[in-house]
Amino acid sequence: MKYTETAPKLFMNTGTRFPRRIIWAMGLIKRSCAKVNAELGLIDKKITDAIIKASEDLMNGKLDDKIILDVFQTGSGTGLNMNVNEVIAELASSYSGLKVHPNDHVNFGQSSNDTVPTAIRIAAVAEVNDKLLPSLQKIISSLNRKAEEYKDVIKAGRTHLRDALPVTLGQELSAYADAFQHDYEQIVNILEYVKELPIGGTATGTGLNTHPEFQERVISELNKSTALGFKPANRFRAMRLLTDLLLLSGSIRNIAIDLYRLSQDIRLMFSGPFTGLNEIDLPTQEEIAGSSIMPGKTNPVTVEASLLISAQVVGLDHANQFVSMLGEFELSMGIPLMGYNIITEVNLISEALNKISSLVIDGMVANVEKMKRYAESSPSLITVISPIIGYDKASEIGKKLNKGLSIREALRELGYKDEEIDKILDLKRLVQPGFTTNK
Repeated sequence: MKYTETAPKLFMNTGTRFPRRIIWAMGLIKRSCAKVNAELGLIDKKITDAIIKASEDLMNGKLDDKIILDVFQTGSGTGLNMNVNEVIAELASSYSGLKVHPNDHVNFGQSSNDTVPTAIRIAAVAEVNDKLLPSLQKIISSLNRKAEEYKDVIKAGRTHLRDALPVTLGQELSAYADAFQHDYEQIVNILEYVKELPIGGTATGTGLNTHPEFQERVISELNKSTALGFKPANRFRAMRLLTDLLLLSGSIRNIAIDLYRLSQDIRLMFSGPFTGLNEIDLPTQEEIAGSSIMPGKTNPVTVEASLLISAQVVGLDHANQFVSMLGEFELSMGIPLMGYNIITEVNLISEALNKISSLVIDGMVANVEKMKRYAESSPSLITVISPIIGYDKASEIGKKLNKGLSIREALRELGYKDEEIDKILDLKRLVQPGFTTNK
């Protein structure tokens, strides 16, 4: 294994290894290419069978400890491809009793320049399908369920972190359900672009030293194994540019930003219990201590962990912007890092979405009376009730609100009975379209 033994001296040695999904994708490509080369009569059947068996071992995780080259390597991913070729060749040789060569046999009809860009796209599509899309569906379902449950729970609206007209908790949660639904649809659309694979382009996209039918046949073989609907790319584009993957990364970043905003709102609503808003309870967060020195303290730990993940995903996407600009002419020089970052983003954001759904949204309990009191304490209501009770009385109420009374308490002090107050403070009128009147 001359290449794999020598390369660590020249590459970085950070301990950053390729994710399982990318190693799986490389094994899948090697198996598919071997099958196609055998069908075309280009490689001996016994050697082919051994390559297929060794490739399946790689796919199944049996050889992960042998894929040792750092992610921070040559920008084409040649290090990864050569590492894989040598590992498969050595094992295939032992299986067949023949001399299986890493380049002449395992890499036949291929180049690092088309296999690794193909592998990172296969890995990205598979990871998104298996992890990200289900986690998005989960949080959309959770938010819609809670939005329906709390559709009539009225709370103070806030703009600029200042009191504003009332909304319902259900309306606030529905905003995020809608945002994540759009994120889901955007990801599904972008995946169709990422599914275009440049395999068969060999060194510069021309396909020199491979069969003219190689690209179509290999992609057909990949689809038999995955049912993911991969398609032939313009090889010159998909080897030179990673902007399809940058689009995917940007969409994951958008999810992270939506999650960040949701987490911030939840964190504020959970603040307290006595010196914050205390609008919601999160019983699941009580399962571990919130402080090493303050007994009985509960912190929104799952929410804060999600904020950290959101920040990391945004950072990885920013790195991908630079990664996408690396390279000149026929080849990108950011391929290994783009693959690593995308898979990392998917795993991070999927974990956060799943935990927020099951531990935070599903377990959220509204403090209904606290929310109602805040809504009735908002100075913005003075403007709304002024046409009903008159300007002078509304001014008196404004002064009482400044002393800490709620509008309900101020109206009582002005002599209004509870049934009259209930009519005046019909907050349900204020959380839907329409005009207030003095009737």
